[in-house]
Parts: sequence; structure tokens; C-alpha cells
Amino acid sequence: MTGDHSGHDGHDRHDGGDDHGHGGEDDHHHHDVETVGLAVLTVSSSRTLAEDPSGDAIESLVGESAAAELVARDLVGDSRDDIGEAVDGFVGREDVDAVITTGGTGITPDDLTIETVSERFEKELPGFGELFRRRSEAEIGTMVVGTRATAGVVDGTVVFALPGSENAARLGTRELVLPEVGHLSGLAGR
Repeated sequence: MTGDHSGHDGHDRHDGGDDHGHGGEDDHHHHDVETVGLAVLTVSSSRTLAEDPSGDAIESLVGESAAAELVARDLVGDSRDDIGEAVDGFVGREDVDAVITTGGTGITPDDLTIETVSERFEKELPGFGELFRRRSEAEIGTMVVGTRATAGVVDGTVVFALPGSENAARLGTRELVLPEVGHLSGLAGR
């Protein structure tokens, strides 16, 4: 590793505490966003907002959480232009601290979410996709190799890209996004 050695993986150290909360837990989390404004984007050419089980699952989990509130929701077709425009619109909003997309993460020719959001990432969060696939393996077995779930930071806003199945949207939101979104949004928006 070269360059700045003041912290691990780019985390700053605060008042002598390390990056894992030992001796500085409060300081490590002092940038956390208390209630995250969350936008949800469903990517599908076959669904509507009225019939969107994945988006509904995310909205329901966010509604049950003290960590986040839903401030925007939309659905677009499998088009790079439409996906990019929607993500850019959400990221540009003052009330949006994080975005969850659902759909378009597979390997069919019309699965374009990953390509569209990844080209916007200033910083990628590879651990999100790795952990999502590890947690999904118990449910879908080796089919997990066909998902490209990912996350990254776009203009100070964390963007999470989840698969379009209701179970995947529920798992990713409940087990990964909601527990970490306040911390990640606070760091990304500094």
C-alpha cells in the first residue's frame, strides 16, 4: 500500500480510535446520518409502480426502520438513458442521502443497471456485492454467480444496486442497506 497511511481503506481516524470502533466508537460514527432520505428505483420493462413487489418490499422495510425514510420512488424501463437519468435525478436532490435500485443486475442483454450506475461511481463499495452474494447463496445456491449486485458513491450519495427479485430486494435492504446506510451516507456526504 502506498500513499496516506493514516487509516484503513480511506477511513479517517478520530481522536485516537481505530477504524473498527476500538476505543473510539462514538468518534467513528460522529458523521452518521441519523435518518437517511432514501430513494428507490425499480428497473423493469414488465412491471408498473402498481405491481412492483420488489419496490414494495423495500418501501415496507424502510417504513419499519428508524434509520431511513422513503422520500422518492420511481420505475423505469431497461434503458441506460432512463436508468441514468433517474439515478442522476435522485442523486441531485437535497433530500436524498442514498438510492436503492432493484432490477437489471443479471446477465441478460437488457440487464443494464450495473453498467449504468458503475460508470457514475466515484468510489466503489465492493464489499456490498461480496456480502450480498454470500448471504444469497443459502437461498439460491450457485445461481448466485449470475448476480452482479454492487454499490458505490455518486456525487456524495451512496447508490446500492440490488437484483429485481422480491427476496433479493428484501434480503439486501434488511440485512445490508439499512444497518449501514446512515454510516455510509454520513461518510460519503462529508
